[in-house]
Amino acid sequence: MAFVAPSSAMLWKGGCCTFAARSIVPPVRMFRTHRSSFKSPLLPSNTCSFMPQSSFNSVLVVASLLCNGGVQGMSMSSSAGVEKGGKFIQLDGFAKRQWDPTYKGLVVTSMTQEALEAKVNELYWEKEELVDGYAPFCKHIFVPNFLEGARAEAAPITEQNKHLLLSGYEARKPEELPVLSRWFPKDKVEAPLATHLDLILYSRDQINKETAAMGREVPAGEAPPWGLISIKAQLVDSEIPMQPITMMRNALGKKEGGSGVPMERAKYDASVEYWSKHATIA
Repeated sequence: MAFVAPSSAMLWKGGCCTFAARSIVPPVRMFRTHRSSFKSPLLPSNTCSFMPQSSFNSVLVVASLLCNGGVQGMSMSSSAGVEKGGKFIQLDGFAKRQWDPTYKGLVVTSMTQEALEAKVNELYWEKEELVDGYAPFCKHIFVPNFLEGARAEAAPITEQNKHLLLSGYEARKPEELPVLSRWFPKDKVEAPLATHLDLILYSRDQINKETAAMGREVPAGEAPPWGLISIKAQLVDSEIPMQPITMMRNALGKKEGGSGVPMERAKYDASVEYWSKHATIA
């Protein structure tokens, strides 16, 4: 018996499984289990009851391989479908604003866009790991800072510097809804050199959905599965809470420049706790 190995994992929709076919692997020894008595956290409880035994056997082998780390030569990482060392991450247009000297945030001066994109892909292929973000389409890569002169993008608000805070209504791009923001002017408050970078990725599908919702043309043809949408310079190797106003914009939906992810009160409260004591430097 031979079967089609999934390229990354089984995708479930409506109780049915679909295999992203990539390669045929050699036969493996089956162990006898009937579909009516099989239980696994990988499979919905009602999935196997309606399958023919022959189809179920194939599902069982794949589930077994997933539980045991796969077989030799079969990648179970999220990079399946992209040749190792290839372009898995593309610098998105949204992140390219960080090469604009007037951008209020980390401005990249030590690398070209092409060099940074190549560096990010190199770093990804070293471990092939992505850290989950605030939604399934958002991932992070946390790495030591490799950008010369990059400083942390936020500073604590103190009695000595709070009089320096500025505020205004801003949109990150022309199609977005302007929202109230506040920041320290970078010529007045200097943050320490960053120790880490947070490379924020969005899935290709999410990028295309947001592009279409904003009335812009979605590029035709194949593109890497992930887009680098933002580079954050910071002092920790973990995610800093998203700003409250960004959560609100996301909840407004894609047409207003958000992602469409609903507000979660607990995460919002955690964000307020952090950003009531910190402000960006821009």
